[in-house]
Amino acid sequence: MIARWQLLAALALWAAGVPAFSALAQQPTPPKAMIAAAHPLAVEAGLETLRQGGNVIDAAVTVQMALGVVEPQSSGIGGGGFLLYYDAGSRAITVYDGRETAPAGAAPDMFLLPTTAGRQRMPFGEAVASGLSVGVPGAVALLDLAHREHGKLAWKDLFTPAIELARNGYPVSPRLADWLKTIKTFRDDPEAREIYYNVDGSPKAVGDRVVNPALGDMMRLLADEGTKALYEGPVAEEIASRVQGNKRPGTLSTTDLAAYRAIKRDAVCGPYRVWIVCGMPPPSSGGIAVLQALELLEPFQLAQDKPNALRSLHLIAEASRLAFADRDRYIGDPAFVDVPAGKLLSAAYIARRRKLISPDKSMGKTAPGDPSYPEHGTSHMTIVDHWGNAISFTTTIEQAFGAQMMVRGFILNNELTDFSAMPEIDGRPVANRVQPGKRPRSSMSPTLVLDQHRDLVLAAGSAGGARIIGDTLQALIGMLDWNLPPQQALALPRILNMNGPTILEDVPSLRAQADALRALGHEVQVSRLEGGLTAIRRSGDGWEGAADPRRDGVAKGE
Repeated sequence: MIARWQLLAALALWAAGVPAFSALAQQPTPPKAMIAAAHPLAVEAGLETLRQGGNVIDAAVTVQMALGVVEPQSSGIGGGGFLLYYDAGSRAITVYDGRETAPAGAAPDMFLLPTTAGRQRMPFGEAVASGLSVGVPGAVALLDLAHREHGKLAWKDLFTPAIELARNGYPVSPRLADWLKTIKTFRDDPEAREIYYNVDGSPKAVGDRVVNPALGDMMRLLADEGTKALYEGPVAEEIASRVQGNKRPGTLSTTDLAAYRAIKRDAVCGPYRVWIVCGMPPPSSGGIAVLQALELLEPFQLAQDKPNALRSLHLIAEASRLAFADRDRYIGDPAFVDVPAGKLLSAAYIARRRKLISPDKSMGKTAPGDPSYPEHGTSHMTIVDHWGNAISFTTTIEQAFGAQMMVRGFILNNELTDFSAMPEIDGRPVANRVQPGKRPRSSMSPTLVLDQHRDLVLAAGSAGGARIIGDTLQALIGMLDWNLPPQQALALPRILNMNGPTILEDVPSLRAQADALRALGHEVQVSRLEGGLTAIRRSGDGWEGAADPRRDGVAKGE
């Protein structure tokens, strides 16, 4: 059990603004175990699991459950995720797919509304805060499967920190406070209003205490009864009732919940310089898109440039543009779509696409390639345990506060809005259209990098919706090409391109490059970016970790 002093110590470190990497730098030897996640209380909970003899999977369960309490806007037991597990003994990678699924009653046109001009997309905000958007949650099933195969400690003991936090309370973080002010409609949910808002209806502010006893009780049920506490019985009935009783009802049923299964998949891996980069396969587009971009960039030798030099910014944007064009055309749930992953990553195809990149001119919005020519509200954690096992785990309820509906203290996801609202475009069926039982395409990009002996070099990933791909790509380039320490790589000002405008993070160093990029033909937008990266990289015989300074997270080791 986590002692209250340990939680308070972690909170004090966070509140004082002391980043974990500065404290770690004072240690005489690199830590042998490391956790980087989006909230210091969750990190401390995971470290205590490691201290008790738990391994990386045990710690992942503890961290996820704690995040579901203290970072409710981003993830929780009402959501899903993707996890890459590295086994140090066998040097093998196992992929766990806990992506949400569409219910049996879902229809390809369910996000379309009749209008006088024909059927049009439902306004996105209206779709999000509706029963239509809720998919069958998969995070708990994923963690249960991974724990049954690799866990060391008893499942029931991994929930204790989260239960204590929910029942005893925790202070509102800056990011949670910001989202409570931003998503004003969340207070329309009676349960949310009681937990996260004051009597006068105002949102709780930074430092205010949140107590969620209903979630503590739900965690206790999960600890004692396992996954059936969520997928069967009274809780499943309540979830289905909330979804079907919404003003814009969905079809999620108890049958859908009982039928859910997490899936094991093979990682998608490819070479980059002297490393092997492995990521999440479809239904996530992240693994393929990150690998495509890296392989498109490899001959340009970005290591010769200073971090975020104009040439590198231009090339990263162009490679990202090409990767997103293919993502939007080809990637979907492989149970429903024939995803040509091997062809999209083949050397011949990458070389052909690379010819579209000019060093002195942007190609602008581009079409997807043809790989058949001869020859697709989030949190991220990275953990390494004392045995060298590692996970890179992206977990989500999609938008901030998901579908803005709560059941027993947890928030239901709105993952089905990750499907395309349009079932076909120009007469061609869309790969990511809604279909019953289908998993929506994701951009989540949990990544592991190995050396030529398949020893782990680093683990990384990010939150941030479709921006995840670009954020992860730039963090990898920062660490692998520019040899930046993880904290510096994650703090790098961001450039993103999703086959449209080139988006620059609103910081002076990139604003100064905007006109030069426009001169190369880029349509440039300058925007505030939230980030959400975490990373751990080998340092001597230990590890160095980092969390994105744009969020509340920390990295801490022992």
